[in-house]
Amino acid sequence: MIRPLVEGGSEDPPLHRSDHGDHHDAAEVLGGEWREARGQRFLVVDRKYAPGYRHGRVALADCLPPDTGIWPRLHLLGCRAESGKLLFLDLETTGLAGGAGTYAFLVGCGWFDGATFRLRQFFLSNFGAERALLESVAELAAGTACVVTYNGKSFDLPLMETRFVLQRMPTPFADMPHVDMLHPARRLWREDDVECRLTNLERTLNGHEREGDVPGFEIPSRYFHYVRSGDARSLEGVLEHNRLDIISLAMFTARASQLLDDGPAEALTAREALGMGRLYERAGMTNEALDAFARAADRDAVDTTRSYPDDISRAEALRAHATLCRRLRRYETAASSWRRILELRMCPVAIAREATEALAVHHEHRERDLNAAKTFALRSLQLQATAARHQAVQYRLARLDRKMGSEPAIDRPSQSLFPLGY
Repeated sequence: MIRPLVEGGSEDPPLHRSDHGDHHDAAEVLGGEWREARGQRFLVVDRKYAPGYRHGRVALADCLPPDTGIWPRLHLLGCRAESGKLLFLDLETTGLAGGAGTYAFLVGCGWFDGATFRLRQFFLSNFGAERALLESVAELAAGTACVVTYNGKSFDLPLMETRFVLQRMPTPFADMPHVDMLHPARRLWREDDVECRLTNLERTLNGHEREGDVPGFEIPSRYFHYVRSGDARSLEGVLEHNRLDIISLAMFTARASQLLDDGPAEALTAREALGMGRLYERAGMTNEALDAFARAADRDAVDTTRSYPDDISRAEALRAHATLCRRLRRYETAASSWRRILELRMCPVAIAREATEALAVHHEHRERDLNAAKTFALRSLQLQATAARHQAVQYRLARLDRKMGSEPAIDRPSQSLFPLGY
């Protein structure tokens, strides 16, 4: 078996007290029980959360899935299953680099069981017990309809696959539908100045502030301290950190799924409505996407307490609305959204430039209003752009001048500088 390097040395990790028979220590400290298989012991910690459990201002009872076990529109987040058990998975590891030398010393699994939420943590007390631990994880995962993670596509599931392969075992997650909630969360709730971490989402969405939480960078060193000393007290906070991450993951999955099922009218912010629209659009739900973009763009429909981020979200929503309408050949509606972008006080330059260019195209080729087309083309020249874009606008102005029967006011650049579509 390949063993990871212990911090500060190159030798195999030494045996700790639990390997010499003192197994009750970690079990008592961490509130679990020892399991034995293949002559090796690992620790299992079980917790149950009743429907009245509150995570900040959100109660578990508000997050329960339907009787099928899966929310109707969870497929918009990536789950192909229509019924069955959802397994929420989160790992704590000996390092973030990945590869054969990185162990998942804590495998946390959560699932809804009727009106309660169950959480089981598999703790690797010594490296020789990894195969036995993985067998228990695979047994729990059997029959799971979908696994849900947070950044699991890049980290958790590849690491689990590596550990199963090294133990010459088939991974139970190989063909299982997978929802990585990091990506929907970024669409729905990310703020420009705040990293989209679970703890930040807890604070903004649930009103839950963790006290005494273990920073992620400390977790490997706490585990290695246990490996050396057998003292599990420093791991209490690690297991609680893992439990809170899984509970938060389940609640955010429920919120996103319920939002997508209830529709854009339930969005509380422009960013949330915009994210819903993008998820609907990706799934081919055109009408729902248009409704969501329209709500995100409506200043009176969502929270306006943070005007700067919301103005940016509205600009992005109007751009998405206009682009989708144009693809649907609803040109007048698209033009209306492009005009609304130019009315925003705080609009990203790139989006404003795209709006002026789109309106110049619309008025030249569809409205046949050359004066308006020229006005928007001139306006786009005032916005920062690349040299190629700038020269493309000059080409348009020269063409408009010719159509209007006047002499070009500017030199015509080479036609090769004019991109397709103009």
